[in-house]
Amino acid sequence: MAADEDSPIYRDLMRFKPDELTPNAWAVKAGVSRTVWADMRRHGNPSRRTLAKLLAVANSTLAEFEALRIGANSSPRGEGSPWLGENKAFEWAPARLPSLPLLATSLGGEWDLPGSGVELTEVRWNDLVDRLARPPSLAADRSAYALTVVGDSMWPRFRPGRRIALSPRSAVAIGDDVVVQLHAPDSGDGSEPVLIKELVRRTSGGVELRQFNPQLSFTVDRIHIKAIHKVVGELI
Repeated sequence: MAADEDSPIYRDLMRFKPDELTPNAWAVKAGVSRTVWADMRRHGNPSRRTLAKLLAVANSTLAEFEALRIGANSSPRGEGSPWLGENKAFEWAPARLPSLPLLATSLGGEWDLPGSGVELTEVRWNDLVDRLARPPSLAADRSAYALTVVGDSMWPRFRPGRRIALSPRSAVAIGDDVVVQLHAPDSGDGSEPVLIKELVRRTSGGVELRQFNPQLSFTVDRIHIKAIHKVVGELI
């Protein structure tokens, strides 16, 4: 079936599809029969139970899906209840995506030993600076966030002052730009040191990272790493 023949509700549901699964594999894992899956794709009339089963596999909920589809200012055409799973045909206005939180950042000195040249960034996780337009690619990632690049260690890839979008749910591969959260003593203000670098390789004991200004590669031991989040793009 061509993509333009898919029902609107099927296309919206694909925003929540787990990255590691094909659509059919997602249906199988959720226990949705081939007949029900094909009917939803063509006609767009799934039951709420079917949607709930699919969204549970995607670590989401009906409430999130309905909020995405309906949006704050949209309403269905026709009479009757707007709830999903009804047999009436509705046309929905495009849903407005939730905003993307921009967190406060500042320069954090150097990683490891003084004179290493490896630039650290401090992120204040509890300090919301702004809310930005969310890219459609992050519609299903409610944990996504944005940071402002404050140093020049990744120049010319990232200019100081540019904003980058991060996705904790996206798989990280060699060559990706990443934010590596580091274990650190409690600062009292919710701030933590992070490394904004390129992932060169994984080792049994940690990861090798690269920065461009000054150009150097270095290794961070696993015991120092709290989490690694993928930089999915620059926000213009």
